Amino acid sequence: MNKSPQAAPLSQVLRSRRWLLWGALLALVLALLGVLVFLAAEYEEGRDQTVLERDAAQVASDIRSELFRNVQTLQSLHSVAPTADSWAAPAAELLSAHREMVRLEWRSSTHALLAYRDTPYLASLSGYLNREQALPDVRQACDNARRFSGPAFSPSYFWPMVGGQGLELMEMCLPVARAGVPNGFLVATYSLPGLLNELTNKAMLRGRGLAFTEPDGTRLALHSTVSSSSSRRRTLQASTLLDLPGHTLMLRMESPRQVVGLFPNVLTAVVGALSLALLAVLALLGRDMRRRQRAELEVADALAFRKAMENSLVTGLRARGMDGRVSYVNPAFCQMVGYSAEQLIGTGLPAPWWPPELIDEYQQRQAVRLAGQTLPREGYESVFQRSDGTRFPVLIIEAPLIDAHGVQTGYMSAILDLTEQRRVEDINRASQDRLQATARLATVGEMASLLSHELNQPLAAIASYATGTLNLLNDTTQAPPTADLQLAMLRISEQAERAGRVIKSVADFVRRREQVREPVAPQSLIDAISPLLGLQAKKQRIRVHIDIAPDLPPVLCDRTMVEQVLLNLARNGMQAMPEGDPPAPERVLMLSVLQSRLQSGVSVVGRAPKSWVEFTVTDRGHGLSAGVQAKLFTPFFTTKPEGMGLGLSLCRTVIEQHGGALTFEPHPPRGTVFRFTLPVA
Repeated sequence: MNKSPQAAPLSQVLRSRRWLLWGALLALVLALLGVLVFLAAEYEEGRDQTVLERDAAQVASDIRSELFRNVQTLQSLHSVAPTADSWAAPAAELLSAHREMVRLEWRSSTHALLAYRDTPYLASLSGYLNREQALPDVRQACDNARRFSGPAFSPSYFWPMVGGQGLELMEMCLPVARAGVPNGFLVATYSLPGLLNELTNKAMLRGRGLAFTEPDGTRLALHSTVSSSSSRRRTLQASTLLDLPGHTLMLRMESPRQVVGLFPNVLTAVVGALSLALLAVLALLGRDMRRRQRAELEVADALAFRKAMENSLVTGLRARGMDGRVSYVNPAFCQMVGYSAEQLIGTGLPAPWWPPELIDEYQQRQAVRLAGQTLPREGYESVFQRSDGTRFPVLIIEAPLIDAHGVQTGYMSAILDLTEQRRVEDINRASQDRLQATARLATVGEMASLLSHELNQPLAAIASYATGTLNLLNDTTQAPPTADLQLAMLRISEQAERAGRVIKSVADFVRRREQVREPVAPQSLIDAISPLLGLQAKKQRIRVHIDIAPDLPPVLCDRTMVEQVLLNLARNGMQAMPEGDPPAPERVLMLSVLQSRLQSGVSVVGRAPKSWVEFTVTDRGHGLSAGVQAKLFTPFFTTKPEGMGLGLSLCRTVIEQHGGALTFEPHPPRGTVFRFTLPVA
């Protein structure tokens, strides 16, 4: 079926729109994936930032706590060492235990140095500058301490050392008293790097950077930095204040991101994986939809094709469930019984097409079938009733209806309307009767023809002898000779007896009784029909090839009947080769006579086994089909428009009456061989 000119552009537009929708959906999913990854990354970064800020605050709290714990230690130092001489040893011990302190001093209320002790870990602390250079910071811290009546810290300052090195230091001044009377100040010099090294949690700082900085970001003291590999990543920073009495320090902590690349953390990776899985599912869904559409189109085409076949069938189809209810009928069945499909679907037993008087019989038959005893697949005949009440014969062929799971769900029936077949059979039966009557008439005609032919000579002879006898009796001039009259009457008797034998011979042939036969040479049988065969072969441009084996014995037969058989078979062979088929060189009819190798094998006492002579007629025609071979010797069966179908049947009857057999077989590459046997005399 040709498509319209607008069909192709319309399909292209629909296809482009479908791809546009899929592209928009893909872009939407990719955008959603990007947004999810971005939000997940921001969330993870914010969470890491919060953790870092909390840890920075914890470090600052730890440093502050340790500094105030040191204040308590320093207060106990002054109580156990009331004099300058006794103070040095405990101070040295305290410096050895606290590496963050680089110097301890005991100054008077006027800031005069009473005693001091340097840390044993820094030998060159005062090697570059005199300690008096830091006295302003000490006085500031002590003034704040006197005002606060407690410890006070000075701002940090850089203290250079020998070798170009230096430290960021900070002074802590603590007022001391004895018996309620002020007794000077205890000054502790802290190293900012020492505070970071000694007063922080090492496990918390693993892999992180920690430093004291100015508000503008300038580093004062560094504990650790982010590794070089981590520096190439995005680094998180958190700053917190270390609020001390008299001074506030800025503490900054750095930490690298834990996950790098496209998916910076597990949550983002999971979201990305889910998004990619969604894309894969969409791709699979699209492929499945395409396959489903193709399958639906194929199923629709198959359904339409099956529906067209069912609607074009002349055989009725009917499906019934195990309970006997009709689940499907085709239009042919509906037309057959005169009901619509809507009237038949769902009907049970008794069926509306059953004749009322046969309902009990059909009910019993259905019960046997539903019980599992199914009828044979070659079918059975039944009688249905149309909606108008007319009856018609049908042939029902039923088979189990098996579903896709191999379970029988009912029965599928094919119903053939035998009305036309019965009508044709009746016509054939009537024709057969007429043909049989015609055959009887033909047999009577043949008998009459034989009788007229055979009786012609004896009757003519009888008439001739009777005329001569009358002439002798009517001659009054002289007395009739007695001897001539006796001879004439004898000849009349002989011819009458011969006429009787002819009548008896024809009657015996018709009644299939044994006839009187005589020894006849095979050559004489062929010579008798050769003139007739030559005339017909010349008309049809067919060469007749005769092959007679030498020294053949005579056969015992009825000469006239056997000659007629040979003539009939030869004429049939010529008629099997119409003009031009086969070509002229192959248009040959072969007649052969030879001694048959077949012997009866049964002998009577005193007699030898019977021998046979075989006659063969071979043509080069198209041969015989299987249907023709099955009916070849059937009376009144013929393939000729003008034939009666009695020739081969009578030929076989004649040969069988002689005790022989008439057979046929194909002659490769084309043609047919007819052969018959006659007993040797």
